[in-house]
Amino acid sequence: MPKILIIDDEKAIRRTIREILEFEKYVVDEAEDGQQGLDMALKGNYNVILSDIKMPKLDGTELLAKLMAHGTESSLIMMSGHGNIETAVDAVKKGAFDYLAKPIDLNRLLVTIRNAMDKTILVTETKILKKKIGKSYEMIGDSKALNNIRDMIEKVAPTDARVLITGSNGSGKELVAREIHNKSSRANAPLIEVNCAAIPSELIESELFGHEKGAFTSAVATRKGKFELAEGGTIFLDEIGDMSLSAQAKVLRALQENKITRVGGDKEIKVDVRIIAATNKDLRKEIEKGEFREDLFHRLSVIPIQVPSLNDRKEDIPQLAEHFINLICTDYGMPVKTITKEALKALQQKDWTGNIREFRNVIERLIILCGKEINDKDVKQFA
Repeated sequence: MPKILIIDDEKAIRRTIREILEFEKYVVDEAEDGQQGLDMALKGNYNVILSDIKMPKLDGTELLAKLMAHGTESSLIMMSGHGNIETAVDAVKKGAFDYLAKPIDLNRLLVTIRNAMDKTILVTETKILKKKIGKSYEMIGDSKALNNIRDMIEKVAPTDARVLITGSNGSGKELVAREIHNKSSRANAPLIEVNCAAIPSELIESELFGHEKGAFTSAVATRKGKFELAEGGTIFLDEIGDMSLSAQAKVLRALQENKITRVGGDKEIKVDVRIIAATNKDLRKEIEKGEFREDLFHRLSVIPIQVPSLNDRKEDIPQLAEHFINLICTDYGMPVKTITKEALKALQQKDWTGNIREFRNVIERLIILCGKEINDKDVKQFA
């Protein structure tokens, strides 16, 4: 049930607000000064905190600053009988959800609290989703090959150097790209992914650079491309070896000049993005065949990273198996299954041509088809 904390040195105001909120089925606690309110806020799990500004011991502005410093997930609504526009703006700038002037308009109070509740729920859900997504994109294993990749990421990530990630399909090139972005100074800006192999050659330029209204038959409105959407962040060009030569030329220009032009437009747009590219092809051979620009290759491969195949790091299989079993069982809402040492040895003896992607599919199959414990016979039958 939603919990609300009221912090105000006037007992009559606390009582009035409490009666209204309890009628609306909220759980309500009270604090008579700022210091008591801070102590309760840090110990309790409140969805919304209503705080007066003028209070003894600790005023509302100081309370707000301390709660923000502690990274509170509660939505704070400030109240004051001495308020003005400047006070309200200042409170919101410092992290308050909203500001209410006294005497409190009860209808506005209820609407503001409902909106604050929605915001708190969204923040909590977003954090849960981020944790879930983060677990899905972890680099699992302690093999020498994988630790070498980690060392390279630690050196490269803080810079803006362009990175070319190579490796076979399913080996985890996207994980490396995400890790570089997450450890960079651009981590709070977008990471925009573009699968160059999945976009038709006639649409790739529009996808990357956007288009102006009327640039082609279906261009009914102006549209930003991936480069603009990644402003301040990172653009990950996956399977860049499948990009058309005309698009390659425009990407090269964007790298050289940090400018793009939308399809059908003539205005140059400045962009600030870091480029990470990946491919499962040997780009030097593609250059010899005339399928890839050599100048673009050299621009992209400032830092080359070769991702090892699963066959090259089979010692990571026990950790990968445990990771995927926990992840998949949690997703399915079932008890976590165990796997025997013999089953792990059987998995290590297999030839993983599909790499991590194939391995995850096999683990999911074993979880669905086997009992509480996965053994070597199950691996031989279903893997």
